[in-house]
Amino acid sequence: MDAKARNCLLQHREALERDIKTAYIMDHMISDGVLTLLEEEKVKIEPTQQQRAAMLIKMILQKDNYSYISFYNALLHEGYRDLADRLRGGLPDVSSSNGKDSVGGITSYVRTVLCEGGVPQRPVVFVTRKKLVNAIQQKLSKLNGEPGWVTIYGMAGCGKSVLAAEAIRDHSLLEGCFPGGVHWVSVGKQDKSGLLMKLQNLCTRLDQDGNFSQRPPLNIEEAKDRLRILMLRKHPRSLLILDDVWDPWVLKAFDNQCQILLTTRDKSVTDSVMGPKYVVPVESSLGKEKGLEILSLFVNMKKADLPEQAHSIIKECKGSPLVVSLIGALLRDFPNRWEYYLRQLQNKQFKRIRKSSFYDYEALDEAMSISVEMLREDTKNYYTDLSILQKDVKVPTKVLCILWDLETEEAEDILQEFVNKSLLFCDRNGKSFRYYLHDLQVDFLTEKNCSQLQDLHKKMITQFQRYHQLHPLSPDQEDCMYWYNFLAYHMASANMHKELCALMFSLDWIKAKTELVGPAHLIHEFVEYRHILDEKDCTVCENFQEFLSLNGHLLGRQPFPNIVQLGLCEPETSEVYQQAKLQAKQEVDNGTLYLEWINKKNMKNLSRLVVRPHTDAVYHACFSEDGQRIASCGADKTLQVFKAETGEKLLEIKAHEDEVLCCAFSADDRFIATCSVDKQVKIWDSVTGELVRTYDEHSEQVNCCHFTNNGHHLLLATGSSDCFLKLWDLNQKECRNTMFGHTNSVNHCRFSPDDTLLASCSADGSLKKLWDVRSANERKSINVKQHFPDSEDPQEDIEVIVKCCSWSADGARIMVAAKNKIFLFDIDSSGLLAEIPTGHHSTIQYCDFSPHNHLAVVTLSQYCVELWNTDSCLKVADCRGHLSWVHSVMFSPDGSSFLTSSDDQTIRVWETKKVCKNSAVVLKQEVDVVFQENEVMVLAVDNIKRLQLINGKTGQIDYLTEAQVSCCCLSPQLQYVAFGDEDGAIEILELLNGRIFQSRIRHKKAVRHIQFTADGKTLISSSDDSTIQVWNWRSEEYVFLQAHQETVKDFRLLKNSRLLSWSFDGTVKVWNIITGRIEKDFVCHQDTVLSCDISPDATKFSSTSADKTAKIWNFDLLFPLHELSGHTGCVRCSVFSVDSTLLATGDDNGEIRIWNVSNGELLGLCSVEGAATHGGWVTDLCFSPDSKMLVSSGAYLKWWNVVTGESSQTFYTNGTNLKKIHVSPDFKTFVTVDNLGILYILQILE
Repeated sequence: MDAKARNCLLQHREALERDIKTAYIMDHMISDGVLTLLEEEKVKIEPTQQQRAAMLIKMILQKDNYSYISFYNALLHEGYRDLADRLRGGLPDVSSSNGKDSVGGITSYVRTVLCEGGVPQRPVVFVTRKKLVNAIQQKLSKLNGEPGWVTIYGMAGCGKSVLAAEAIRDHSLLEGCFPGGVHWVSVGKQDKSGLLMKLQNLCTRLDQDGNFSQRPPLNIEEAKDRLRILMLRKHPRSLLILDDVWDPWVLKAFDNQCQILLTTRDKSVTDSVMGPKYVVPVESSLGKEKGLEILSLFVNMKKADLPEQAHSIIKECKGSPLVVSLIGALLRDFPNRWEYYLRQLQNKQFKRIRKSSFYDYEALDEAMSISVEMLREDTKNYYTDLSILQKDVKVPTKVLCILWDLETEEAEDILQEFVNKSLLFCDRNGKSFRYYLHDLQVDFLTEKNCSQLQDLHKKMITQFQRYHQLHPLSPDQEDCMYWYNFLAYHMASANMHKELCALMFSLDWIKAKTELVGPAHLIHEFVEYRHILDEKDCTVCENFQEFLSLNGHLLGRQPFPNIVQLGLCEPETSEVYQQAKLQAKQEVDNGTLYLEWINKKNMKNLSRLVVRPHTDAVYHACFSEDGQRIASCGADKTLQVFKAETGEKLLEIKAHEDEVLCCAFSADDRFIATCSVDKQVKIWDSVTGELVRTYDEHSEQVNCCHFTNNGHHLLLATGSSDCFLKLWDLNQKECRNTMFGHTNSVNHCRFSPDDTLLASCSADGSLKKLWDVRSANERKSINVKQHFPDSEDPQEDIEVIVKCCSWSADGARIMVAAKNKIFLFDIDSSGLLAEIPTGHHSTIQYCDFSPHNHLAVVTLSQYCVELWNTDSCLKVADCRGHLSWVHSVMFSPDGSSFLTSSDDQTIRVWETKKVCKNSAVVLKQEVDVVFQENEVMVLAVDNIKRLQLINGKTGQIDYLTEAQVSCCCLSPQLQYVAFGDEDGAIEILELLNGRIFQSRIRHKKAVRHIQFTADGKTLISSSDDSTIQVWNWRSEEYVFLQAHQETVKDFRLLKNSRLLSWSFDGTVKVWNIITGRIEKDFVCHQDTVLSCDISPDATKFSSTSADKTAKIWNFDLLFPLHELSGHTGCVRCSVFSVDSTLLATGDDNGEIRIWNVSNGELLGLCSVEGAATHGGWVTDLCFSPDSKMLVSSGAYLKWWNVVTGESSQTFYTNGTNLKKIHVSPDFKTFVTVDNLGILYILQILE
């Protein structure tokens, strides 16, 4: 230290030791890097204030010139101006020429200029915000020595002052643009006398030697004039910094041809002054990483070592620099109070988060309150109204116009004033303005106005009702989306329970809202406000919630389904059904078509929730450990996270570059692991969705991942097609262990409940291995292949792929799935405890053990999910609902429900108890229907081989017989039923007395189609053996029609004992069923003939084929009248209109074409906005008697207006793949069976 500086310090030592408080001064010196934390501790342990000051000065005397300058600057900043003035004479001489020797990146020249100008030092903890600092410096350099204004503006506590000071800590900027120095003035909220004092002090600082005047200016005008002369003559090319300016009139005192940098919460303050103006907005958030960095510096910890509460604090305050710094400073003194300060933030106890030395307000609430108090009296109430806004919600101007009953321009003027004062933020997206509050502002307002909140919400609802009575909500209004999302919230908050129930129990509201935003938010509201809605009627609440939950996968699709038609499918006791019926009756009068499902009473919905979070197959889904969330992944390469109760989406992450095959929650629910075809394993933060870690040591696709069950030390296991299992410690960047032993792809892995063992399954089939987790050594292996003996082939040639495994809750048993069997093994002895054959030709895809009982759930490749009792080895229930392969299944942690994921893009959540009570009887799709007067009789076979005769109107079921039925039919007068079986046998049952007639001559293969002649005396059957049998069952006479070279696809009876048949061999043949001779042989197509139809005038027939064409034929000609081209898929069906003038054809791409029969011209397409009509095959078609309407079957049923080609109605069946639709002659009743075995008897509502 220079002798001059040392002597000055010694000379004033006594006064310094007597007056200064060391704590805040040391903050500045530590920030400057001239004092260490260890030295700070030495000072702190001194018992009295004076002794602490003495120790600090003793340390400074042993240091260099920079310590003296830092001490001097700290005195200035902390308000010890008189003491600083005593030390001014001892300031070491530092020039710009030698200024390149820097401390903390700041040259001595810069330090001196800033020190003399009264610029605050860096905070004790400082993290640079380079982008903003650069922006300020660029604007300052644009002044280029000319008068002008650079404004830094933002909300309270966003770091404006720190940024202003940091921007001028730049050697080249000061030397090049402001060689006359810088002068910092802390302005704040001032009246005229306060401003005059600020100006007097500034003039005194600028005129230290008193050359211009011996007395201070006496009024603001004189001060303004004095300042102008001093800046022009004594301090040319200097920068005046005005910190924390509140009022435009204050700036007029400084409007005297100076270069000025100012910080403010109100960007409009410069409207009152002249000259070039530049603006730098400061965002309110530091960002997560910067926020964590500040906290880590305050508490002297590595960022990675910060507790979980640090992340929560940053999230809670949205990275506000003020809050982070306030809490950081408090934590430095009280390092164990992380939880306490987080709680204060969450509970909005801002008064308890008190000041740090470098901020002007005592507590956080005061910093925000002062801004509100500065508003004009006539606008304060408007700002109070904003207390009811939710966090992170951008509100359209129109909403606030309605709330305040103002014109748009008037409302925008008020809102702009709030924006200018950084009390509100504006998102200008094109023409529309949307306004929002920072989270801290929301918290501040709700705490300040808590007693008024209910009335404020009520005001919002009253104004909404008043306005929208005259202007009904419509999607093209800018405020529409806000009301649909938040109207229920405002009603609940206003305690308007009656109005809330009326809203939520309205099918009109449900329809309008789901069409705009989908069903998940509505389901969330039913859960959120259940306590209020149950007051009105808990049954009605359940009706609506169940309706939304079970139809969610439909309500999220485009085109949007008719919600009234969906409502008509609800039970008749449901409020949803009753409202739908009322609306439907009104709309039917206006020509809308609606269908009643008249036999729906026998239906039970087993799913609790159906969601469609993905746009492609869902390969895996799993519950979180607390059961509150579900994670799913699939072919669309994404990871989705949503609420288990409502389906409301929480996260959507583009997780991998290829299909994501598996996902898993960690035991503490903090992380989600994903693995993919791209060979990578990734770890994600389950709340924020941030990528935590990526592992890429597998050399082939990674098929499975699973975390240990204990959250204290997390391990992740992964299995891959590279034949290896790997163990990963999340604290390490590389694999902890690799397990060798499988000779083919590892399909599945699971930790035992106590985490000591890891089980793995492989496509090598022969071995299911158990590994010791601690040592990563193979403990034992179980040969699964030996349980599949085959007498024909040597055992080594049998391919047995072990798909998956699951542990019992006690860890004593393990369940293994391979082919169509479940095996239970004892862990200790490796002995087989049970073998459960599911009895299907399909393969078990996945299995899971219930955590609390002896239930196991398995998924099968034939779209089915089954529950089994592992003790009794009996099936408990069938769960049908998925429309394609079911890839995974998992019980919830408490076992009360389980979820399934499928190729049909849906995830279903099932209630275990409900499923177990359900009867598992379902129908096969081959049914026959007779419409007789007012009756509908359905003949069907169920899955336990019983032949049923069902009265469609009454629901009465007669069980006729048990047999291996492959097809069946009713006689026209309902006297007899006939059925064929898989072995080729045919039987006739007389309904009156139960007599059975058996055909003496069997088909050689399965019977596929069977039909009585009109008089009921003859039965005709076709079979896979390519023959057609004509059996006069009373006279026991047989005629065999044998000429087709391949399986007969189907046949139709013609007049005059003729029959039309078509086959896989591409031919259509006309037979005389009395003689058995072929009368006509048409070679129709090069490929399979898939369908034929006969025109009602009996002169023509149509044929459709897998060759993507349809043809129209005249019975008298052997060549086609017209070949109908244009379909891009197999043409699967065709039908003539009743007047024989039109032909409709349907293909495997879901397209329906209407043709003119006379000239073969295409008349039109039936389609919905260019979309495929059925999402798949069109399997059957039928015209109405007037040929104006057409019904089609495929994935569901659709009715079409033939003239316009537009859809008149869609009926969504629970299942899909409808094979046929039976239509009554009057076109009012429709019967079909879906692939889940559910019978639908539908009647047009009149």
